[in-house]
Amino acid sequence: MSRLIYVLIVVVFIDTFIQLPIISPYAVSVGAGDVLVGAIVAVYSLANMAGNVIGGHWIDRLGYKKMLAFGMVTVGLVLLLYPLAQTGEQLFVIRFLHGLAGGVLIPAAFALIGERSGAGRKGKTMAFAGAAIGIAAITGPAIGGALASRGEYSAVFFFTAGLFFVALLVCFPSIPQQATAAERSKVKWQDVWLLMKQLPLLQASMAAFALMVSNGTLAYALPLKVGEIDFTTATTGMLLSLYGITALVVFVTPLNRIYEWFRAWKLVVTGLVLIALSLTIIHFVLQIEWLVLAMLIYGTGFSLVFPSMNQMVADASTAVNRGKAYGIFYAFFSLGVVAGSFLSGFAREQFGAPFLFSALLMLSCTALLVLFSFREKTGD
Repeated sequence: MSRLIYVLIVVVFIDTFIQLPIISPYAVSVGAGDVLVGAIVAVYSLANMAGNVIGGHWIDRLGYKKMLAFGMVTVGLVLLLYPLAQTGEQLFVIRFLHGLAGGVLIPAAFALIGERSGAGRKGKTMAFAGAAIGIAAITGPAIGGALASRGEYSAVFFFTAGLFFVALLVCFPSIPQQATAAERSKVKWQDVWLLMKQLPLLQASMAAFALMVSNGTLAYALPLKVGEIDFTTATTGMLLSLYGITALVVFVTPLNRIYEWFRAWKLVVTGLVLIALSLTIIHFVLQIEWLVLAMLIYGTGFSLVFPSMNQMVADASTAVNRGKAYGIFYAFFSLGVVAGSFLSGFAREQFGAPFLFSALLMLSCTALLVLFSFREKTGD
């Protein structure tokens, strides 16, 4: 498999991260009110869920090479529509189209990685994919903020569209073809329900949902926690970067051999427990040193969960249904993104404990993962 696929993953995820600092102020600049701003932010992830599932079917039917090309061209064109928005309602429609088109890309990229990685190396291959996402997460917001620093939001969209078109031209020739046309012709929509019965896919999807809820908790509640102990937003940024850097260290160093030494579901369970521990620490402490430790633990947990749950999806699928498998998986991923901040806000308002609420959710998912694995072994 060409390493250029990791370049595509960086570009695809930069598309998401580069807009984080600017989409809300851009919505305000075109006249959107508070409720519409929230809807504009949320509709991308909601449309992404639909794009994941629909795109997954067509990845299996047409092949991931064609769908990657289709998705990258479509997203590039949609990005060029952003500067044309004159009202909040127009921006809402553009964001919906953007999320729908972008939902095709991630299942296609991971279906390619899952099929082309060798036996026994899927975990390490997924770790490198995680590292590519980490690079996008670190560089994307910085680039977006810098380009829009003078209020010229259109520069962000033009830059990202150009990045998509260039990446497609550079990487497309090296992307291999998928299964034969005869095999793809047998793909049916009904196969989605058969895949949903695959226990490893359900376990991975549950882990993806839980992981993104925990991310949403950090995004919503960590700045509030940092403010309580009289530190600035710069400290919040440093803490969030710290967990990303910790995960990157595991992904790209010899530490990534753990993905070959241990079964994927065991790494997922261990990672979720570490994340729950991290969130619990954040709830109880009021010292910056403890928050740093919590982020180190969170980053370690994230590094165990992300590649392993992607490996579980690859192992649970075949060449002719892997697109749908990743479509289902990343739909749960997107659902977690949508639910994370909402659930954290609800927990803070009702109980004053968003971190403990999220930690409890992590442990509940862990218990279910262990229970399902035990039942599978016993055949009950």
